Amino acid sequence: MAKIQVLIEFWEFLRFNKKYWMLPIVIVLVLVGLLIVMAQGSAVAPFIYTLF
Repeated sequence: MAKIQVLIEFWEFLRFNKKYWMLPIVIVLVLVGLLIVMAQGSAVAPFIYTLF
């Protein structure tokens, strides 16, 4: 429940302060973080490393 509350508060912050431009930055950072976590012990890791 606490993780959902953080997302709700973040969305309210973006909406209240009209900082919608931050949303794509946060989404990209989360996706890159997920990519790194998923590639740690995966057989796909050599293919991901060639992208960077």
